[in-house]
Amino acid sequence: MKGDRVEIVIDAGGSSRSYEIEASRAGRRVDITHRRGVVEVTEVTRAGTPVRTARFMAGRVLALVEHPATPRPPRDGEPVSQLRRSA
Repeated sequence: MKGDRVEIVIDAGGSSRSYEIEASRAGRRVDITHRRGVVEVTEVTRAGTPVRTARFMAGRVLALVEHPATPRPPRDGEPVSQLRRSA
């Protein structure tokens, strides 16, 4: 979903560095894979085509934080869906 982002913090030899990958357009998402000692974060289109990829050695990754997009609040005069009561 547009606005989803992943923050990756890695050990850079005595200090830490932070990187971000964000779903920049509507219909895109951010996928995370971890295999064979490599963490891969990819921005992917609806069709599954990778747009942007970042790869990090798993041993260097200190933190991997997912930040979901915040839902947009309704504007003035915009209809709001009704909540259903449970029976």
